[in-house]
Amino acid sequence: MAYLAPSEFVTKMVDAGESKIFMSTRDTVIRAYMAGAILALAAAFAITINVQTGVPIVGAALFPVGFCMLYLLGFDLLTGVFVLCPLALIDKRPGVTLGGVLRNWGLVFIGNFAGAFTVAVMMAIVFTFGWSQPPDKVGQVIGTIGESRTVGYADHGAAGMLTLFVRGMLCNWMVSAGVVGAMISTHVSGKVIAMWMPIMLFFFMTFEHSIVNMFLFPSGLLLGGKFTWWDYIFWNEIPTVIGNLVGGLAFTGLTLYATHVKTGPSRSASAAASSRPSSRIAA
Repeated sequence: MAYLAPSEFVTKMVDAGESKIFMSTRDTVIRAYMAGAILALAAAFAITINVQTGVPIVGAALFPVGFCMLYLLGFDLLTGVFVLCPLALIDKRPGVTLGGVLRNWGLVFIGNFAGAFTVAVMMAIVFTFGWSQPPDKVGQVIGTIGESRTVGYADHGAAGMLTLFVRGMLCNWMVSAGVVGAMISTHVSGKVIAMWMPIMLFFFMTFEHSIVNMFLFPSGLLLGGKFTWWDYIFWNEIPTVIGNLVGGLAFTGLTLYATHVKTGPSRSASAAASSRPSSRIAA
């Protein structure tokens, strides 16, 4: 499957971050829009599977099809650029600035939300037969998800906010591992396998993903969920975005960069030998 060594694919991560920062506004927004739309459709697909089979692992096992599609097509998620773009800044690539990183993040956020919201409206039409009847079983479940993962956190106050933040961190630790997985191999099969595993893990564990939530919660509101836009923004999207940023950058981006690009000095053979405990026993 043409596996690349970590030193090779981490360099590709930095290169990718640099290219995304300098990408035109038009291309950045279009690619982000399509990424949000495809991931939203994959979330609707996985929830439909869960409702119809009653076996959550099946939906989790098939959800990564959307993630693989969007990355093979060269589209961008906010959770991915959270990890890649700062590496180009840390690596001091010419012309890369903090303003450029923030610009990319803002444009990708807008594009992802627009794409996810478009699919949310389309699926609400499907679930209600054009708003001519109450939501079907899948639509009802989506509305319940929105309630439990907004007002459900709010019921616990600060502890709920902390839990939400940590679940956002754990999510993008795995999702960013999937983003890196797309760079581990030069073959499609290798890329798909490497992306599939961490994405399945995050979805089954119901960690908080900011772009998936851009679909789930607007959908829930459109389908009559008993929560508000304020509940969604304050008690889910904002802390999830922050958790996604911290988790992906800390556990994936910076760790890989620190140990495969800015590696520490190698120990000399003599130093290694002198640090070994003596095998002799004092008389």
